[in-house]
Amino acid sequence: MANNLYLTAVEERSGKSAIILGVMQMILKEIGRAAFFRPIIHDHVFGRTDHDLNLMLKYFKLDIEYNDTHAYTLSQARQLISSGQEEILYENILKKYNQLASKYDFVLCEGTDFHGKEPGFELDLNANIALTIGAPMLLIASGRDKTTEEICTHTAITIDTLEEKGVDIAGCIINRAPDSFLRDTAVNAKCREQFGRPYPLYVIPENRALGSPTIDDVKRWLGAEVLYGKPSMLNLVDNYLVAAMQISNFLSYLKEGSLIITPGDRSDIIIASLASRISSAYPNISGILITGGIGLSPSVQRLIQGWAGIPVPVLFVESHTYDTVQSVNELYGRIEPTDTKRISMALGWFAKYVNTPDLTKRVVAKRSVKITPRMFEYSLVEKAAQNRQHIVLPEGLGERILTAADMILTRGIADITLLGSEDEIRTKASILSLNIDGARIIDPVKSAHYDEFVQSYFDIRKHRGIVMDVARDRMSDPTYFGTMMVHKGLADGMVAGSITTTAQTIRPAFEFIRTKPGVSVVSSIFIMCLQTKVLAFGDCAVVPNPDARQLAEIALSSAETAHIYGIEPRVALLSYSTGLSGSGQDVDKVVEATAIARQMMAERGLDFPLEGPLQYDAAFDPEVAALKLPDSQVAGQATVFIFPDLNTGNNTYKAVQRAANAVAMGPVLQGLNKPVNDLSRGCTVQDIVHTVALTAIQAQVGKQSIL
Repeated sequence: MANNLYLTAVEERSGKSAIILGVMQMILKEIGRAAFFRPIIHDHVFGRTDHDLNLMLKYFKLDIEYNDTHAYTLSQARQLISSGQEEILYENILKKYNQLASKYDFVLCEGTDFHGKEPGFELDLNANIALTIGAPMLLIASGRDKTTEEICTHTAITIDTLEEKGVDIAGCIINRAPDSFLRDTAVNAKCREQFGRPYPLYVIPENRALGSPTIDDVKRWLGAEVLYGKPSMLNLVDNYLVAAMQISNFLSYLKEGSLIITPGDRSDIIIASLASRISSAYPNISGILITGGIGLSPSVQRLIQGWAGIPVPVLFVESHTYDTVQSVNELYGRIEPTDTKRISMALGWFAKYVNTPDLTKRVVAKRSVKITPRMFEYSLVEKAAQNRQHIVLPEGLGERILTAADMILTRGIADITLLGSEDEIRTKASILSLNIDGARIIDPVKSAHYDEFVQSYFDIRKHRGIVMDVARDRMSDPTYFGTMMVHKGLADGMVAGSITTTAQTIRPAFEFIRTKPGVSVVSSIFIMCLQTKVLAFGDCAVVPNPDARQLAEIALSSAETAHIYGIEPRVALLSYSTGLSGSGQDVDKVVEATAIARQMMAERGLDFPLEGPLQYDAAFDPEVAALKLPDSQVAGQATVFIFPDLNTGNNTYKAVQRAANAVAMGPVLQGLNKPVNDLSRGCTVQDIVHTVALTAIQAQVGKQSIL
């Protein structure tokens, strides 16, 4: 996977474009194949294409199709989030990103423009995107129109917010800093003291030539006509002055770099503005913008045309003054791909104030190693969708099941069969405004397979005294029917339990799917997605009090399942003792289980770190591990936690889930010949989607093992 960096501002007019130019040049000095990606672009782009995308693609001659460089507009993203479809938003962003990451060695990503009225929404959006694609963030804070205290306080609060969300901060640039800030902080000691962060803080002073628009920018933004003064189109605009008062009062409002905005019938204002430009007694204005579609009178045109060297540009627009002012207020200095002078200035300014060798080491040679719940979830969804499996959902009339089925089909995670009355299921889906057109619906007792399933069940269970009438009753039960579909190969896996107990869900699987060769016990794991890591907890749902051999099997099965989902197994068998620190019957069981597990690993040719007994803190926390078991390959870095009994495991996973605000996916059953998984009766729609994805991946791996 490519290295990456997510660069975002926290407010508008931060000078982000100039920083992006500097960062991309820095990256290209080290890496030849780099891509540029903007997950979210602004709705009102500068011209037909997004300004920053156009700038980066053209100036650096990046060989990337424009449509491959972005995923959504800001309004589209807001609509998806407000309608409860944010998972689709982030999934499609990740897909677009991965397409670039698979082709390039580095992907530089840029956040939103913060032009809207909801900066908090955009900050959250950028944080979530950075977490989704696993990118460290380079933050751009703006010093424009702020005091030293305001800059430090606002930036520190923003960084705290991002860190609380789990974002990996690569550094912070305070851009457009006023001279007062540079004087007050000297070498930024005040900011460093307030932030107290282990990453670099850079300060880039204001540069008017980069931050202010030119008259030419105004012309293109408004589609204005240039009446006079074409040689001075690169004049910088620092402020807008709407002229509506008498000349004697108007002249006192002139400032350096003012763009005078006035209707075409105010000849007095226009002449006075031109005169002020050649007077040493007044500041130099940047230009005049004539509004209202009112042309200059012939006499005024004659006067201006006779002027020896018109001192400033004069622009003309059809729009009214109010509309024109509203529009130009949205404009700020933009660097065009052809503006080599301003680009050179931006690159030089960046190199002067940013320690690029230090920043390069931080962002080019190192990528974020944090794994967030969303990253893990989307990796599951992506893996499941690559080779779609057929999953049967017996509880076809459940509202949560139907909602999840809609999401699963929309996202292409799996093919779905719903069990139940077709008329009732379709009617309920219609009432709920759900689209399940891609799902197969089967009524068990009306199915063409019903009699075959009855006979198969009878043959399998007749040695247990099952009679044919009981076999018919069993196959009328959607859970039994769905399990038989999996057994017969008519479905690749089953997910149930939203309205039934765990025992009711998995009993049919015990009866005729049964366990894999060499496995004597069916157990479970939960995938625990913490803020910055993903762990596996087993067994927390099935085996009440395993003996030493069963505990060893659970450990190996859990390691295998974790590996299936991309978790590198480092297995800790837990107890209230670490190493030889304690004794007792319960500790002895874990000691014995550890020895059996290692023997089984040797017999099966397995090779992964496994340690026991360990206390939870010693298994989880590197600092505690350094004290209690310093030479262990597992202590402090365990990824698979094996609990000694169901009482301990079930309570611990729920405590971690609530206390750490973790996402708990599962339980995932392990040890069966084919995947059947149980849902909690309190499961959410997202829990169902997760479990179907997990089940589909189990089915993929099971088929590969057979081949």
